[in-house]
Amino acid sequence: TAATGHQPVNYWMHNNMITINGQKMGKSLNNFITLDELFSGNHSLLNQPYHPMTIRFFILQAHYRSTLDFSNDALQAAEKGLKRLTGSLKTINTITASDEKSSIDVKALKEECYQAMNDDFNSPIAIAKLFDGIRFINAVADGNASINEEDIEIVQSLYHFFIVDVFGLDETDSDSSQQYLDEVMTLLIDIRNDARRDKDFAIADRIRDELAKHNIVLKDTKDGTDWELTG
Repeated sequence: TAATGHQPVNYWMHNNMITINGQKMGKSLNNFITLDELFSGNHSLLNQPYHPMTIRFFILQAHYRSTLDFSNDALQAAEKGLKRLTGSLKTINTITASDEKSSIDVKALKEECYQAMNDDFNSPIAIAKLFDGIRFINAVADGNASINEEDIEIVQSLYHFFIVDVFGLDETDSDSSQQYLDEVMTLLIDIRNDARRDKDFAIADRIRDELAKHNIVLKDTKDGTDWELTG
């Protein structure tokens, strides 16, 4: 409060013990890792640097009362899971409404997410429910499921509220390079679409295959082409 001039939060919560590869974290065991080292990757136990949002998501995947074990495998899995979760925000904005009944009960999904957080801040259950919904969202984007206009609005509000407002997993504010990547990908997708319209499939396939080498997967749907990072 002295530093900022206003009260930062109303409640503080402390998570349980943190271990490293099953061992209690401690300087005497040379397995103590600071946040700066996690962000830079500058530690003998780390294979790579990790984005602050990856660390936040990793912690949220365990209940705050549970022991949390850091490992490269777990952090890399969290990195992939975070990309899938935040990527759902973009996919939601591409799906279109159908006159048919929604394939799942969206209101029930919303209620389950709220119930999880009301149950002693059970973030791992809430995240699991959000991933259940992502499978449905992807099915709609691929044309294999339907959603009506009202449920689209519920899903958009639900995912933005939980991912950004509740969990604070908004990568765009902390990583300006994402904006440039989005712009470059939009350009490449436009060039590929032009090539496909001109029946220049060699160029279109080359763009797709070269991006795949860099862990960028293109997804052609009935509403256009989307992309995601897979590595």
